Amino acid sequence: MKRMGICLGAIAVLVLFTVSYLLAGDWQEAIEERHWSFPRDHGAHPQYRTEWWYFTGNLTDKKSSRFGYQLTFFRHALQKDLKKNDNPWKIRDLYFAHFALSDIENKRFWFTEKACRKGPGLAGSLTDTMHVFCLDWSAIMKRNTILISSDEAGMHLNIALVPRKPSVFHGAKGLSKKGPLTGQASYYYSFTDLKTSGQIQIPGAKAPLDVHGISWFDHEFGSNQLSAQQAGWDWFSVHLSDGRDLMLYFIRRKDGTLEKASSGTLVEKNGAVRHLQLAEIRSDIAGHWKSPKSKARYPNKWMIKIPSCRIDLKVETTIPDQELRTANSVGLVYYEGAIAGSGTSAGKPVLCEGYVEMTGYAGEIGGIF
Repeated sequence: MKRMGICLGAIAVLVLFTVSYLLAGDWQEAIEERHWSFPRDHGAHPQYRTEWWYFTGNLTDKKSSRFGYQLTFFRHALQKDLKKNDNPWKIRDLYFAHFALSDIENKRFWFTEKACRKGPGLAGSLTDTMHVFCLDWSAIMKRNTILISSDEAGMHLNIALVPRKPSVFHGAKGLSKKGPLTGQASYYYSFTDLKTSGQIQIPGAKAPLDVHGISWFDHEFGSNQLSAQQAGWDWFSVHLSDGRDLMLYFIRRKDGTLEKASSGTLVEKNGAVRHLQLAEIRSDIAGHWKSPKSKARYPNKWMIKIPSCRIDLKVETTIPDQELRTANSVGLVYYEGAIAGSGTSAGKPVLCEGYVEMTGYAGEIGGIF
């Protein structure tokens, strides 16, 4: 009952989203190239309406069994300023968090979620470094290590992430455009290669598993990203076995075309970064999976070619059903799952693994984005 009292149900969230649009002030927008400063910019940016800290990873235990995980923290502001901020129960920001585990070998997937108001000890984020939490789930950066932790419904995650490459900015100095309109963009950077170690526990297991692997971290914030003509997006993070990392971001328009602002980023083994225009990327869908619950039809196999970078890959989801149905937080249905594949990079055979996120296949994606 305590958890129910401090977390918001789906109806309350929808009401608060409606109120937020009525009370919206003059939010800052991502328009100009940003002058970044770390560790400050790992923290929250309350002058922008929406922000998220996104962690995904591909893990292996001592028996070489494979797993995937997702842990995401969202901050969504209801109003820009409070006239009087002396009451700690007044709501400026809502925090949502999603946690998912994939057991690749046994084709099992679990997810859970939280929705919290900012309040005394309930949820929040610092503005001078990475420290975001939603109840007992958290992401905290200490020096050069990010510690992420979540524990719910028999699922457990407690891992340490250490960057092996510098942070990567997507777009011009981190200005990631999502369309042609002024301010239709976000500020966006990543750690694409995070050495990962720690423990996970899957539902029904008697004890945690020691795991290691590679993770990807995205931090994005803005106030006005998608337009009414855009249906959703397909996002890929891919680690190639030759040390290259690849981000691809395709924004789908409701008329069936791709937004011209869709783009990608290639990170070389030495950390060198190359921005990719949509015209350089070819992604052909080679298969689909239909969700028995939402009835959404998602792509699940892709042929990805980037001739200018000599990349030719075949990737697919490792488990068919990795769909999140978040009725108790943001109220969205979307796909976030582990992928794997093979192909060639710079003329040599490679294996690859990573994550795909797909939104807008199961209805409107709503105001949080």
